[in-house]
Amino acid sequence: MKILGIIPARFASTRLPGKPLVNLAGKTMIKRVYQQALKANFINHVVVATDDKRIVNEVKSFGGNVILTSTHHQSGTDRCAEVAQKMSGYDVIINIQGDEPLINPAQINLLASCFNSPNTSIATLVKKIEKYDELHNFGTPKVVLNQHLEAIYFSRQALPHVRDIPTTDWLAQHTFYKHIGIYGFLTSTLLSVSKLPASPLEKMEMLEQLRWIENGYKIKVAITDLESLSVDCIEDVGKVLHVLGVT
Repeated sequence: MKILGIIPARFASTRLPGKPLVNLAGKTMIKRVYQQALKANFINHVVVATDDKRIVNEVKSFGGNVILTSTHHQSGTDRCAEVAQKMSGYDVIINIQGDEPLINPAQINLLASCFNSPNTSIATLVKKIEKYDELHNFGTPKVVLNQHLEAIYFSRQALPHVRDIPTTDWLAQHTFYKHIGIYGFLTSTLLSVSKLPASPLEKMEMLEQLRWIENGYKIKVAITDLESLSVDCIEDVGKVLHVLGVT
């Protein structure tokens, strides 16, 4: 089984323009993501997919692989699909988020291992929620699982609702999971889902995973105990620098 890791990287971020080129202790964010992805030994090849020549030039400057893609893609999934069409011969595509400079290679390997099962067509990671603030943070997508470790719903709300119990006690009553935003697809599945129109639930929650579920796709889930830190705004840059030991 050949696995291609694709890192979508868009320059025109609303909250942090030029995000992939932000300097993090001497390295750009895209360089850090790329170098972490290379450490995942289940990946055969890593490539950056971007619509901006400044990012192309940066990736080439450190010897990375990069493909210039269309400027019209609405999501990283669509950008990955374009690359999958251009780079044939891979059975599985791993969509590695371009704004997680500290991503642990073990998480990439864990996701890739989901495809050892012939029944897996889409896979992602979740992590147990430990804190009240995280459970009730609309910016943290939650995942409801079935008994087969498949995602049956994603929501910005805390789900399921624990009836007749104060919200402060919910974590003691049920195991809640948050979504870790890395995806894996069979290549054929990726090409199919990228052609689907936005679905009603997706439009309400603004979570594209719901489009796949509404169209009958099963999403296999692996549970990680490793944290992830995505950079969405300038405050998050400070968090990454703190982890890197830079004051």
